[in-house]
Amino acid sequence: MKIASLAVALTVAAFPVLTHAQAAPATQSVKADEQIILKQVMTDKRAVYVQNLQLTDAESRAFWPIYDEYEGKAKKLNDQFLKLVDDYAAKYGAMTDADATAMLKTKMQIEKDREALKQTYTKKVAKALPPVKALRYAQIETRLDNMLRREVYGLIPLAQ
Repeated sequence: MKIASLAVALTVAAFPVLTHAQAAPATQSVKADEQIILKQVMTDKRAVYVQNLQLTDAESRAFWPIYDEYEGKAKKLNDQFLKLVDDYAAKYGAMTDADATAMLKTKMQIEKDREALKQTYTKKVAKALPPVKALRYAQIETRLDNMLRREVYGLIPLAQ
């Protein structure tokens, strides 16, 4: 199933970043690799939607611009999250209370912004697609998001 292969890709995408939380800080080449892998994940994610939504031509013309706009804004949040993970990796094992407080604040803001973005764009999709397909979109987005979070957060060691 395409969603299962995407889960593997998400794990692979997260691994280079997160292994640095247990080792040395990330280098420029690792950051470049992260971007390449994340681009592949986004391509795979798009294929999941193509396969599962089975849009008509008219639905495609309405849906894909909304999806592309959403993913563009979501990428900014993903970049903020990757920066947070990189900061965490750099301070892992030597984190101060001030560092932890700042990281927690950043993490909570990213999550709040991500949820607001998801709500806004799910409403746009609901206006562009028939109700069953809009619901299917929301279900797929939630499943993919949950898979990514489970994989990523499962690899990040707890703060010390």
